[in-house]
Amino acid sequence: MSTAIILGSCRSNGNTARLVRQYQQAATSNVSVYDLNTFSIGEFDYAYQNQSDDFNSLFKQLLTYQKLVFATPVYWYSPSARMKIFLDRISDLLSQDKEMGRALRGKSVALLATGGDVEVKHCFEEIFIHTFRYLGCPYEGMLYIPFDGDMPKIPMDISVNRFVLN
Repeated sequence: MSTAIILGSCRSNGNTARLVRQYQQAATSNVSVYDLNTFSIGEFDYAYQNQSDDFNSLFKQLLTYQKLVFATPVYWYSPSARMKIFLDRISDLLSQDKEMGRALRGKSVALLATGGDVEVKHCFEEIFIHTFRYLGCPYEGMLYIPFDGDMPKIPMDISVNRFVLN
């Protein structure tokens, strides 16, 4: 199964990126990483003023994968601003490019997250659960790794918290 990871951290080499690299190394299938820091993606607006940014071309690339993994640090019980902007822009596909939006239906999705708390609050994951249920994407779960200084090495069988590696 081909997998795309959408990395939405303000630090391209931070703890979330480290978790993404470990996931990529442990995966038994093709995994590509798309760092949102390398794209120019404007905020959602009702006048659709951002149609010339990188969102549509990035999304077309993502649709070529069978599974999408969203990777973000937890900031104040929420995904990063970069990830939230990306998620908000999916709204464009519900009204401006419905064909591309419909192509998302049936794609498997999962979540990688890091943070400073021992456990992540349910409200964080619910943003993703409800968004992807609405979009018709089977949600495979979340792997959350707390860190305090150095992040622990992730076990090769990454199957924590209902998360499916492949």
